[in-house]
Amino acid sequence: MSDNKRTALYETHKRLKARLIPFGGWDMPVEYSGIAREHAAVRTAAGLFDVSHMGEFELRGPQALELIQSVTTNDASRLVDGQAQYSALTYPEGTVVDDLLVYRHSADHYMLVVNASNIDKDFEWIRSHNRFNAEIENISDRITLLSVQGPKSLEVLRSIIKLPLADIPYYHFRRGKVLEADAILSRTGYTGEDGFEIYFSTEFSESIWNAILDAGNSAGLLPAGLGARNTLRLEAKLLLYGNDMDQTTTMLEAGLGWIVKLDKGEFIGRDALAKEKQSGPKRKLVGFEMLGREIARDHYPACIDGIEVGHVTSGSPSITLKKNIGLAYLPVQHTGAGTKFQVSMRGRFCDAQVVPTPFYKRKGN
Repeated sequence: MSDNKRTALYETHKRLKARLIPFGGWDMPVEYSGIAREHAAVRTAAGLFDVSHMGEFELRGPQALELIQSVTTNDASRLVDGQAQYSALTYPEGTVVDDLLVYRHSADHYMLVVNASNIDKDFEWIRSHNRFNAEIENISDRITLLSVQGPKSLEVLRSIIKLPLADIPYYHFRRGKVLEADAILSRTGYTGEDGFEIYFSTEFSESIWNAILDAGNSAGLLPAGLGARNTLRLEAKLLLYGNDMDQTTTMLEAGLGWIVKLDKGEFIGRDALAKEKQSGPKRKLVGFEMLGREIARDHYPACIDGIEVGHVTSGSPSITLKKNIGLAYLPVQHTGAGTKFQVSMRGRFCDAQVVPTPFYKRKGN
């Protein structure tokens, strides 16, 4: 008997014969009909993901914004009602507690969406730094989160959701009904495709999941697992906490300087990041492709002239591009596009080359 948590759709995934694996303390579907097939469905039609393992916190109170500003790197004061923002929690050293999304409902009401494996850690981190007139509540266990991703996602959802979804801009959200459920519908995504996230009470999980599957059947929508989610996000160079950044990597090393707003005022990690920006990071996360047929996997050593200088953080075949790709930390002087290095695989040095990212970009984006 597994000690892992299960989403409200666990039995549904079993009925669909999903292959379930432990992930971030949860039993989650990694694939249903095959990673390559599910990946292709998201790139060409649509995929339906159960991502209810993610965590949601509600922040309320007259100083909710001040609390968010003090613990996150981005500038949440720029948000308007109905807008979302990619941000991060950092340690005083400028390294990463977690990356997260900030949703602004109103001036005194926000929602934070955090990674599954970090729910308890993040909640305690924010709570321990709350010296403001603000309340934080962990509502993760009450929320089901489904993600519909792909070029036909709007077409699929339009038939069951009356809200004008086409009017929701990228990184914005609306509240509305999905069947009988009060829901939040956002347009952020983690696949490099257009798509929507639907947050609602767990009691409606099965009915909404089945309604989306039925609505998407004729459009080619498939249920998709974490395997395809990983290959899709890697092609789009969307980072994964625990692989591409963590407490050992700074925001600037990870290429996340664009969500570090040093001019917004004090926040945890600001001084360290300001200092690092001035001196420049000593290593950087880069995209690469293998020059041979080998597949670089997570944690493989990255070498120059046979000497280990870094490591692969994410690596897999690119199903869309038919290449073997990955991300790796390399010394900054070896991070220019075209730079050659080697990935050490079981004692063999396999040639790789730094390439521009994202590896994949959808048309019209």
